[in-house]
Amino acid sequence: MTLALFPLRAVLFPGGVLPLKVFEQRYIEMTRACLRDDLPFGVVAISAGEEVATGGRSATFADVGTCARIATVDRSDAGVLHVTAHGLARFRIRERRIEANRLYVAEVADIPPEPSLETPPDAAPLVRLLELLAARVGPRQFPAEHRYDDATWVGYRLAELLPLPAAIKQGLLEINDAGMRLRVVAKFLAQQGIA
Repeated sequence: MTLALFPLRAVLFPGGVLPLKVFEQRYIEMTRACLRDDLPFGVVAISAGEEVATGGRSATFADVGTCARIATVDRSDAGVLHVTAHGLARFRIRERRIEANRLYVAEVADIPPEPSLETPPDAAPLVRLLELLAARVGPRQFPAEHRYDDATWVGYRLAELLPLPAAIKQGLLEINDAGMRLRVVAKFLAQQGIA
């Protein structure tokens, strides 16, 4: 599959909600093409460089990202699109290139969903924390469907909402084991004196 890429200083997880402020011409064109042709785009985390192109320098970004589909677009600001995208499946970049308009495009392969796992009883404190965080951020930045019994869903939501370093968030995206992801999150919270 070929995807247009949107490198960000953020990690999007499957099932997540991503508000975007799109103002660079290459991404405005990408957004219009995705809307017109009902196409997803890829969100990848920047490891070096900037989100906004400056001086012809390109960003370095992760090889694993998440497909996103545009849910809403607000065009009320001149020259700026306010987009809400939803995270779909993870992918791995096989090959990448930069188009003439400086848009990143990649040939990607889907990463199969991780094995299903019911949220274990010992993760109850994490579920309670997630419920509190969900109430605080509200529906604009949190999925409408709540699946607190699904360990993958709980781990992804905690990873996106907690103030984790970007490298840890990226690592949590790349893990293919829901139980391991919850243990990493629990360890981080314990180190911060939260759990």
